[in-house]
Amino acid sequence: MPSQPPKPRVAKTTNPDEPAFSNASGAYPSGAHPPGAHRLPRRWLRWLYSWKFWLLATGVGCVGTGALALALLLQLPGLPNCPAIFWPLASASLRFECARLAASKQTSTDLLQAIALVDSLPKDHPLRDEADRLVELWSLEVLKLAEADFNAGKLNEAIAAARRISPKVSAYKLVEERVQRWQTIWSKAETLYRKAEASLRDLDWRQAFSYAVRLLDVDNTFWQTTKYNELSGKITASREDGNTLGKAQRLADDGGLTNLLEAIKLAQSIKPESYVHQAAQKAIGDFGQKMVELAQAMLDRRDLQGALNVLGKIPDVVKLNEQVKDLTVLANAQSQVWLNTVPDIEEAISQAQRIQPNRPLYRKAQQLIVRWQLEIEAIAQLEKARILSQPGTIADLSAAIAEASTIARSNPRWDEVQKQIQTWIAQIQTIEDRPILEQAEQIAAQGDLVSLQAAAAQANQIAPGRALYKEAQSKARTWTAQVQQIQDQPYLDRAREFANAGDLPSAIRTAEQIGSGRSLYADAQVDIRQWRKQLRNQELQAQAEQNLQAARQLANSGSPDGLANAIRMAEQVPAGSALRSDADNAINEWSTQLLQVAKSQSVYDVPEAIAVAQKIPSRSGAYAEAQQEIQTWKKAIGQ
Repeated sequence: MPSQPPKPRVAKTTNPDEPAFSNASGAYPSGAHPPGAHRLPRRWLRWLYSWKFWLLATGVGCVGTGALALALLLQLPGLPNCPAIFWPLASASLRFECARLAASKQTSTDLLQAIALVDSLPKDHPLRDEADRLVELWSLEVLKLAEADFNAGKLNEAIAAARRISPKVSAYKLVEERVQRWQTIWSKAETLYRKAEASLRDLDWRQAFSYAVRLLDVDNTFWQTTKYNELSGKITASREDGNTLGKAQRLADDGGLTNLLEAIKLAQSIKPESYVHQAAQKAIGDFGQKMVELAQAMLDRRDLQGALNVLGKIPDVVKLNEQVKDLTVLANAQSQVWLNTVPDIEEAISQAQRIQPNRPLYRKAQQLIVRWQLEIEAIAQLEKARILSQPGTIADLSAAIAEASTIARSNPRWDEVQKQIQTWIAQIQTIEDRPILEQAEQIAAQGDLVSLQAAAAQANQIAPGRALYKEAQSKARTWTAQVQQIQDQPYLDRAREFANAGDLPSAIRTAEQIGSGRSLYADAQVDIRQWRKQLRNQELQAQAEQNLQAARQLANSGSPDGLANAIRMAEQVPAGSALRSDADNAINEWSTQLLQVAKSQSVYDVPEAIAVAQKIPSRSGAYAEAQQEIQTWKKAIGQ
């Protein structure tokens, strides 16, 4: 047998996709092919000639073609790129398409562009009628949008849009009328707004609110809402700022350093954008000026430390720094003047002269310098006059007065000079009049009527306004009173004698001879009032006695009417009379008699008994019992 070739070794593998044959290195032998490689072309050829392949290919092609066709059918046509179109060569349909696209945006600019696109067609164009219709329609839309812009507060945009409407369209007739109406309404609203703002600056909140309310009647939504709300907010804010400023003003009016500083702080809190800010700034300046005035008032009271304290606390915001510096210098200078010596006043002048002409208080400093120079002159002359007056004689005092009188009335020290002159004049008058008053005192010492009258006459020689006039008048009044007492005492003594004798009318007539203003007039009037009271009491006593006597006579009859009349007569005795108690006792007695009479009559005549008992007065002791009996009797007769 022919020998067989050796069989190749088969490598075991667990992966069916791996090649079944391999050499030790894993590669195929030279010239060898992988198993089955020669069978692949044959399989593809068999598929190409297979009816199943062509059936599958035909199905896939039909489905793809249908899907492509459906996609093409559903796809929207592309919109024209209007901004990139060269319009001179564009077709009418393209113009209309782009115009409609622009108009659909519903803005004035786009509508006007749409109008421009279609309105450019020639008059003989077949689509001219449609173009005119759209131009009319879109022009009205532009006017409506302009009206909306106007109500939205865009006046200029509304006017610009309206005036771009073509004069050829019917809507153009409304343009000028509409523009004029808008401008009129807007002007009215702006005027009201400006007036309201002016009222706010004048701090007249009520008037500002009145103008704001009138905005609600303006035929424009923007002014009725946005601007009205804006103005109302400004009014509210301004009113709050106004209240703050008012509080500051009240504090400043109360005065005092603390109040003024707090007032400035409150006014500073008002912001620059506030309508009250300008008034607040002016008020701050006024408050600062009040602080300066407060410091000056302290200086006038010679309170240097108080004035410097106020000046040191004036804030920078009042913008008075330069004035404060100058006033501080002048305050220290004035404190030197208070020492009242020529060297000190000269030092004050030297300090004031440091204030230069460009300083705010330069004029005041110059005025004080002139004043202090005049004061130096007055002090020197007054000192010379005082030296002349020292011997104290009338001649010396007169010379001093003459010297002091050379000082002009316009001199700041004139009041001091005048006071000194009056002192010297009083000294001269005292020297002249003292002998007259001493002589009057010597005359009055004798104590008789004539001497006292002579002394008073002597004192009255000193004329009013003289230095000893008040003292002389006091002594003259004393001596005159003594004279009047000597003259009137007999009348008062005689009147008292009449009164002691019981002749009160004569006593009163005698005392009345002492006239008003006399020294014993008051004593006489006291006695007269007492005697008249005694006379009234006597008259009342006599009348009471008469009434009581007449009552007893009426009661003696014992009849009910007599007893009742007696009781009424006794009741006329005055409460303050000494006989009042007797009258009360008699009334009780007669009331008891009336009750007994009534009880006796009740046996046979109850109505009459009731009538008698009712005459008993309520003040009597029998009244309560009488009332009980009356009630009993009334029940008995059925009343």
